[in-house]
Amino acid sequence: MLPKELIKKVKTIELKTRKVVNDVFSGEYHSVFKGQGMEFSEVREYMIGDDIRKIDWNVTARSNRPFVKVYEEERELTVMLVVDASGSGQFGSGEKFKAEIAAEICALLAFSAIKNNDKVGLLIFTDDIEKYIPPAKGRGHVLRVIREILYFKPNSRKTNIKKGLEYLLRGLKRHAIVFLVSDFDDTDFMQPLKILNKKHDVVAIQTIDRRELALPNVGLIKLKDAETDEEIWVDTTNRKFRENYENYMQEKFTKFQNEIKRIQLDHILINVADNYIDPLVRFFKQREMRIR
Repeated sequence: MLPKELIKKVKTIELKTRKVVNDVFSGEYHSVFKGQGMEFSEVREYMIGDDIRKIDWNVTARSNRPFVKVYEEERELTVMLVVDASGSGQFGSGEKFKAEIAAEICALLAFSAIKNNDKVGLLIFTDDIEKYIPPAKGRGHVLRVIREILYFKPNSRKTNIKKGLEYLLRGLKRHAIVFLVSDFDDTDFMQPLKILNKKHDVVAIQTIDRRELALPNVGLIKLKDAETDEEIWVDTTNRKFRENYENYMQEKFTKFQNEIKRIQLDHILINVADNYIDPLVRFFKQREMRIR
């Protein structure tokens, strides 16, 4: 039995994301993610200019006049929401944690998918495979996916992105749109990410918080690693320490940006303290222009 508070939260997210899908994403999702090929639709009489390779010779022979096959794009897609549930998601200097923003983004993408009659699946990972829901259609299925993202309590707080990607490489048999939602605070995962991006259409959605990139001058504070529980006291009045910390974090951030550019991976950067709708819309519009 789900608690009333969670049911209320799921309904709130559904109403919020449905409005955004209808008002903002209408047509955007459909136009940037293409189907998996062409399927036969009908035959019609040959017209001047038609490709002769499309002539249906059987129908032509029976009718004593040329007919051509007409194909339509096979529209149905498989969308996989891949969510990093490690402990670093339980951080946020604004109103919501990174994990909460990730859930809302997944809800938005899921409702966009079912509006276009696509299948939606879910993979939740930490340093292990925590939860897998096979792709399926329908509002009820999507609500289950969203409930899992919000309610699921992982067994681990550590991160192993490589393990999650390798699980997908083994499990996804047909082409899929993969939305990978994580802060990408991990190492040794670029090779499987590169392979996955060649086989499927991968979009990396990176959640960050500005307080992770730069420390404020607030005196002596205790920092705790959400994945290992390791604690350390630091003096943020020390300008040199703050500069070293910022340089280290910026170097990690820049390295990841360069690596995903190298493998030509689509990327959306979400600062959890800001509105996440604008970066999503901007990505959809830029991608639409790129594929025209």
